[in-house]
Amino acid sequence: MTNEHKSGFVNIVGNPNVGKSTLMNDLVGERISIITSKAQTTRHRITGIVNTPEYQIVFSDTPGVLQPKYKLQESMLGFSEGALTDADILLYVTDVVEDPTKNADFLQRVAKEKVPVLLVINKIDLLKGNDDLDRIVARWKELLPNAEVFPTSALEHFNVGSLMQRIVELLPVSEPYFGKDALTDKPARFFVTEIIREKILLNYDKEVPYSAEVVVEKFEEKEKSIHIMAVIYVERDSQKGILIGHGGARLKKVGTEARKDIEKFFDKSVYLELFVKVEPDWRNRENKLRSFGYIE
Repeated sequence: MTNEHKSGFVNIVGNPNVGKSTLMNDLVGERISIITSKAQTTRHRITGIVNTPEYQIVFSDTPGVLQPKYKLQESMLGFSEGALTDADILLYVTDVVEDPTKNADFLQRVAKEKVPVLLVINKIDLLKGNDDLDRIVARWKELLPNAEVFPTSALEHFNVGSLMQRIVELLPVSEPYFGKDALTDKPARFFVTEIIREKILLNYDKEVPYSAEVVVEKFEEKEKSIHIMAVIYVERDSQKGILIGHGGARLKKVGTEARKDIEKFFDKSVYLELFVKVEPDWRNRENKLRSFGYIE
């Protein structure tokens, strides 16, 4: 029968900064993963769901694979490794500048996968000519001999359509896993925290963005408006001072930028209150990581 419904989990893995989130947002057609030029932007597994009458694809964007330096990064690596175990299709994303031998042990695990692996070589818009691309493809073919290669530019939407077509072809026959109107398995509050965190990543340097965690304390939704109260946790008093800025100016800027994006996301007017609190060394404290949702 040709009209059988297909469903599957498509997990996106790879090293930091290769464009996994940009690719996922392009495939899903919604802005679900936060995108900044800083590494380690994605901290959780984020799910985006694509529905048509014929199929349901559950995309999952994972944190970049990295050697953990503290407990938070151990948890992030856990999300990436977990993505290897429950995928129907695996998208391994790299780009044209990355050293293919980086994180070789993770790559070896991908090479042993039984599920179809699609190797996405992103950012090909940075290349001068086809010779460079042929060389890069040949190198990756040695490392992942069973993978199908898709040179893409997620930023310019180049070849993303044929990648999507191949994903649909490879989907197993199955009933949908989520309601057909679902866009993600994450609650609304999650996207609020991600948007605020993105603005912190864009507006501050050095350690501040990586030491910041956002918790939504209040999310009151009415028909036309949402009242949100969020706390930004940092690890030190000095970081708190930097975040707030002189006379609260820097925090106000973050709040304004975040509010505009949140309004766009929910299509409602938003009243956003931001507070900053110090939670010493939270990235290494298990109870804090658990309360922030990094440890099950």
